[in-house]
This record gives sequence, structure tokens and C-alpha cells, in this order.
Amino acid sequence: MDADFIIDQIIRREGGYVNHPADRGGPTKYGITQATLSRWRRGDPVSPSDVEALTEAEARRIYRVLYITRPGFHMIEHAPLRTLVVDCGVHHGVRRAAEWLQEAAGVPVDGIVGPVTLKAVNAADGHLLYRKVLATRARFYGWIIARDHAQAVFARGWMKRLAEFIENCP
Repeated sequence: MDADFIIDQIIRREGGYVNHPADRGGPTKYGITQATLSRWRRGDPVSPSDVEALTEAEARRIYRVLYITRPGFHMIEHAPLRTLVVDCGVHHGVRRAAEWLQEAAGVPVDGIVGPVTLKAVNAADGHLLYRKVLATRARFYGWIIARDHAQAVFARGWMKRLAEFIENCP
């Protein structure tokens, strides 16, 4: 699965502009938060209306650079695992996604996908790593809700997202 396919799926899952009061990410469009858009635009402050005006083309560039290429996720050879790890990066942060991948692969956890991580990941059973990362993600959703019951409002959407990855589990 190439980057365009991965980005298509993320945009489909994330949808358009949302500014839910319980969402800690604040205003988002296509899954791009206000903070991410500000970082992408070299730290220039952005407003909720700037997020709402975000074009799909710019969102795609953000995903390609910040969530696929820069963290090195594009070098994961097992396509379903690559897709899952990118989606985890979008939803939980790139560093956390890298840590989950490293834990699954049994390499030192530093949140940076470098040569040691890639060698281990690409030599391992991609199906097994996929299941381990997915299980970690499921537990993390539970932890979020247990820690802050207000986040339970998002549980249905999170479970729908998980179910999609379970159904597509290689």
C-alpha cells in the first residue's frame, strides 16, 4: 500500500472539520489538529478558522511528510503494518507509534525508527508485529477512557477504527 492509499484511508476515517469540546486536539480537519497545522506552518499561530480552511491538498502534504516520510514509516516493508503504524502515528503521535512498533519488534524503545528498528521490523513476521501493535493500541484506548471518562464519548469511533484494522488483519 503506497502513501496515497494510506492517506486516502486516513482522510476517509477522519472526515472534515470538527471542533468537539471534549477533543483535546481542539479543532481538526482531515485529522490535522490546530497544533499540527501551526507546526507545519513553521510555528506560525493558526486559528480554528485556519484549520477549517485547510485544503485537502495541504493535509495530504502534511501526512506524507510528518507522518510517513520524516518518521521513517515508509521504510516498513510489510504494507499492512506500515498502514497501521502510520494510522497510529496520526491518532496517537508519531513517537508513540514508533515506540509501539519497537516494543513489538523487541528492540530498544526510543521512539525513533532508525536502522536498528527497521532491520528488526523488516526481518520479523509482519503479521505478528501487526497484531502486537494493534493489541497495544486497543489497550491504549482503554487506558485513555479509564484515565478520563469524558473521553468515552469517542469510544464508538475508536472502536470502529480498531474494527477496520481487525477486519483487514493479514
